[in-house]
Formats: sequence, C-alpha cells, structure tokens
Amino acid sequence: MPEKRVVLCADDFGLSAATSRAILGLARRQRLSAISCMTQGAEWPVFAAQLAALDREHRGDLSIGLHFNLTETLGEFRGRGLMTLIGQSYIGAWASSAAMPALQRQFQEFEHAFQRAPDFVDGHQHVHQLPGIRDALLDLLERRYGASRPAVRSTVPARWRGVKPAVIAALGGRTLHRRLLAGRYATNTDFDGVYGFDAALPYRSRMQAWLTRIEDSGLIMCHPADAIEVGDPIATARVVESKYLGSDNFTADLEAAGARLIGFKAAA
Repeated sequence: MPEKRVVLCADDFGLSAATSRAILGLARRQRLSAISCMTQGAEWPVFAAQLAALDREHRGDLSIGLHFNLTETLGEFRGRGLMTLIGQSYIGAWASSAAMPALQRQFQEFEHAFQRAPDFVDGHQHVHQLPGIRDALLDLLERRYGASRPAVRSTVPARWRGVKPAVIAALGGRTLHRRLLAGRYATNTDFDGVYGFDAALPYRSRMQAWLTRIEDSGLIMCHPADAIEVGDPIATARVVESKYLGSDNFTADLEAAGARLIGFKAAA
C-alpha cells in the first residue's frame, strides 16, 4: 500500500488550560503534525512560551498556525455568535475593513509569541472563509508576507462526506478554495474530521474512517483537551479525543491506514 501523507491538526490551542495542556502533550509525543492557535486567552503567554520552545526543538516536523477568532469570548475580546456573524457577513456588514483590525492584532500576537510568521492560518468555527472576512485575510497575507505567505486551510472535502461538511464548505468554503487555487496559495487537498461531537459512534471508529478515506496531503482536524472545562459545549468530546490520540490504538490505526503525519506546509 502506498504511504498516505496526512496533516492532523489540533484546533483551539490557547482556548483553555485543558486544551493547551492536552495539545502540548500530544505534540511532544508526535501524535499531531499541526497546531492552530487562539491568541486571546488569559493564559496564552504561558502556554505560547511552552509551544514556542517545542517549535524550536521540532522545527519542520510540527506546523504551528493561527486559529483566527471572531466568535469566542476570550480575555478582553468580545466575540459574537456564529450565526450572527454568518448573517452579518452575507448581508455585507463585515467588509474587509471591519475584519482587518482583529486580523492584524491576532497576527501580531502570534508573531510576538513565536518570533516568526504562522505556518498556516484558519478560522475558529471556520470564520476565515466568510464573505468580507476572507477578503481581509487574503489582503493581509499578500501585504504582510508576500511570497512567503502562510498556507490557508480549505474546508472543502474531496468528495461527499455528509450534510455537515457540505454546509461548512457551502458557507464560503468553496469560494475561498477557488481563490486559494487561483492565487497559488499553499492549502490542503482534502478536509475531514467534521462530526457532531456526539457519542453516537466511537471516536476511534470515526478516525479509522477519516484515515481510510482522506486523500493524500489532506487535513483532519481534532479538538483534544485533558479535562472538562465548565461552559465548553464540546468538553466531553474533547477529552475522548485526547485519550484516543494518546493511545496505542491511534498509532495502530495510522499504520493500518498506511498513513504518515506531515506538517501543513509539507502537504502543499
């Protein structure tokens, strides 16, 4: 069986101590190949410093990116609900100029922590693909980084993966994907890891399916945490994910699928 290269990206680093601890632990054990960071949390400086040290130790093996946030209330940042943001973006209330200050601030916070540009960028709850916001993002990447611009996550799966992935792709994902290809941005070839954060199917079974069907150089997202945080609607699922990814079952499933974890930029 030919080896399949897969980006396994843990989202929400910096959201809470539980998510940051779990992601750091998994990364140290090389159970992840990419980490997407939220920079507004109260404990961001502490955990960012630990991740920066890991970055210096494993540069090239682990991609670290910016998880652009407009919907999660962290520290002094005042987000808004996702549905409100989607509605505002589609009626034109989120012009490129409205999104730019938050983008600039979060890129600056990332660069301050790591002393370099992010390897890639995506959005918490996929906000980076919404009308107006995606225009601001692509404009910032061109002006700030030029030919050295970071990769950008695409949420478009290579084939039908169910209703929820189709809805995510339809909400600006397909338009962003076309623009990424036209602009020759580094991006993932496939996208998976979408589910309802429910226990209807064991998480291991889900991951086995994702690893089997993901295209070479595709990206699977995950959301691990090592404890249940009060107020987090997907807290239980996070803990389940973390336990599986840290287990021997995960390494066995990687081997069975003929999959090897690679960084985001290497996938492009």
